[in-house]
Amino acid sequence: MNETLIVDYKNFLDKGKTERECVQQIIKLAEKNGYKDISKFKKLKTGDRVYITKMGKTIALFEIGLSPVEDGLNILCAHIDSPRLDAKQNPVYEKENITYLNTHYYGGIKKYQWTTLPLAIHGVVCKKDGSTVNVVIGENSDEPVFCISDILPHIAQEQMKEKASDFIKGEDLDVIMGCIPPVKKNAEKAADKKEAKERSKKIILELFKEMYGIEEDDFESAELEIVPAGKARDMGLDRSMILGYGQDDRSCAFTSAKAMVETRAGNRTTCCICVDKEEIGSVGATGMASNLFENMVAEIIARTDDSYSELTLRRCLANSNMLSSDVNSAYDPMNSNLYDKENSSLLGGGVAFQKYTGSRGKSGSNDANPEFIAKVRASMYDANVNYQMAELCKVDQGGAGTIAYHAAKYGMNVLDAGIPVLSMHAPWEITSKEDICQIFECYKTFLIIK
Repeated sequence: MNETLIVDYKNFLDKGKTERECVQQIIKLAEKNGYKDISKFKKLKTGDRVYITKMGKTIALFEIGLSPVEDGLNILCAHIDSPRLDAKQNPVYEKENITYLNTHYYGGIKKYQWTTLPLAIHGVVCKKDGSTVNVVIGENSDEPVFCISDILPHIAQEQMKEKASDFIKGEDLDVIMGCIPPVKKNAEKAADKKEAKERSKKIILELFKEMYGIEEDDFESAELEIVPAGKARDMGLDRSMILGYGQDDRSCAFTSAKAMVETRAGNRTTCCICVDKEEIGSVGATGMASNLFENMVAEIIARTDDSYSELTLRRCLANSNMLSSDVNSAYDPMNSNLYDKENSSLLGGGVAFQKYTGSRGKSGSNDANPEFIAKVRASMYDANVNYQMAELCKVDQGGAGTIAYHAAKYGMNVLDAGIPVLSMHAPWEITSKEDICQIFECYKTFLIIK
């Protein structure tokens, strides 16, 4: 087992709990291995290593190969966003003597899983003067954490009659930020009562201003994400697994970026792109459904060809091969009725290749060509990489999509390739160390396929 890889991966999870933090880590990794911002290049030649970022939340690494870019790229594409809670734009309010942060959940979550957990706040606040303030509270042992409360079982009879999807409502996922003693009942002066009104909220806002120079209206242009507090840990007495937040899909993003910087391009130009917004449909300027990727490739072509051509861009994309690096739901023996065991991925079984994702009748999926799958299989066999062919669950049980079909629209070959995950989309997800090592070797092997 590659112990160094596992240590580095857990460190990546700890330091990358938001998209921005992941991009910052990937830039450090890339620059350490000879990559430079593309803005520093007017022309690119064979062997040059560059990166392109978008809004600080998406990044692509490129290494120029021997062949013309028009011949296509070998691409690894993962997403770096994960389910979480986001602070609303007017988030701080007080009820009685407790101050809350009003939130909106992001991505597919079981809402009840987010109550009574220690939570941390990560993100940025952009002020009117043009400055940006980075915020991280709740990760160090000497810092406070935050929490969403729940009612005790003794009085939860009505709550427990509700469906699991309903008994914790989205509007109730508000984070406790502070509490002060209520005003004394014998307070006689009107001034005392007026001063006591929203006193807890005022204290919280004063602390934000003291710590970060933030005024209340600065939350209007903030991007604050509420995530589980704490570090990724070894799991199991045999230490064979990892318990950590955001492993969908940062397990694939980290190993893709690591494979990219540790592999030299051959004939074909190589690319690793880590995108945002997959968990909410790949929307927005930093999501794969936008023109983001083709614009990045256009920047490469403009610096490698004597004259830019739209036809060259189209040919490049159509001639490319991609592994859509995303995780798969691991077979769960405790809920075996939900899975087709023979077509499920086993925790510790190695790389999970998915010919199609989507739901039920393959809705929203990319159905990879068998010729391309055979080519990938052969390369894995030659490299002694363990893999398994799998789908998410039983046909009519449900399903989920990836970014694969967004890339396939260009006419390129795309196959989903990731690792099995237990408790996917929960605040703490479970992966196998062996699978992390195997997917790393898989991505390195794929990048140099001819």
